[in-house]
Amino acid sequence: MKHTSHPPCQTSDWYEHAFDLARGIAAYTRSPLIDGIARVIAKHPDAHIANAFNHKQVACKVWARDTLLEVAGATYGRIAVLGGWYGILGAMLLEDTRFDVAAVDSYDIDPAVEAVALTLNATFQERFRALTADMYALDYATLGADLVINTSCEHIADLRSWLDLVPAGTRVLLQSNDYFSEPTHINCVASVEEFSKQAALTTVEFGGALPTKKYNRFMLIGRV
Repeated sequence: MKHTSHPPCQTSDWYEHAFDLARGIAAYTRSPLIDGIARVIAKHPDAHIANAFNHKQVACKVWARDTLLEVAGATYGRIAVLGGWYGILGAMLLEDTRFDVAAVDSYDIDPAVEAVALTLNATFQERFRALTADMYALDYATLGADLVINTSCEHIADLRSWLDLVPAGTRVLLQSNDYFSEPTHINCVASVEEFSKQAALTTVEFGGALPTKKYNRFMLIGRV
């Protein structure tokens, strides 16, 4: 049988087709996160959701989620995600039935991402908050978080000075990388050992590296 070819999609049709595809995948997987991505495509066409949910971003977040479960367990009262962007990691934790998470607060300094994060996490609106805030200006003692996550430590000029703002004994999950050629990465590290020395946690429950095509991502889980 001869198959007829279809003309390539016009650029103006990209969002419509992406929306239909995301809705189809959401229906098949029954994933609130994928359903949220479909809503973002429809409601926030200027959001960089394809970049936020590309395979490298997803792999790093899956690594964080699965390692957290293995190392520190499944139950959390409140998780604070710093530099939370569109709230994808929060959604990944909230939709994972292996976890018992009461609430996730996603903080980002960019006010434009708050509405997108709320749209993406609409299914979890009673347990998810998106807040516009500078991580250096937060009063961490009043956040009520038993886990603080920061997967963008390469953007922090002085990691230990920021960690000193977090109450002693708080569990943290931190990620950095050795992608030195990226101009916005102002504090990359060459190894997980260097990362561990920089963070100077009182307890390290996990330290490891995830190789990617262009760089290695490093992760620490422990207590301040």
